[in-house]
Amino acid sequence: MDIIKVSARSRSTAVAGAIAGVVREHGRAEVQAIGASAVNQAVKAVAIARTYLESDGIDVICIPAFTEVDIEGQERTAVKLVVEPR
Repeated sequence: MDIIKVSARSRSTAVAGAIAGVVREHGRAEVQAIGASAVNQAVKAVAIARTYLESDGIDVICIPAFTEVDIEGQERTAVKLVVEPR
């Protein structure tokens, strides 16, 4: 399962569709964002994905965590959101 990476310029509805699709296929999704604007888009996407999945009878929760990622040789702190059925 791939990590869904969100940037500040990501469309929240497109990310929500990706989250919903991954949850339907794999049972859970991981979303990763670096920076305040990207985290904002990711959280909005999770909220929208919940409404997409409601029609399928899937109620999801979001578990936030910090993770370290390597970007061009530098370690950055990212927010990881694990989305899985309740």
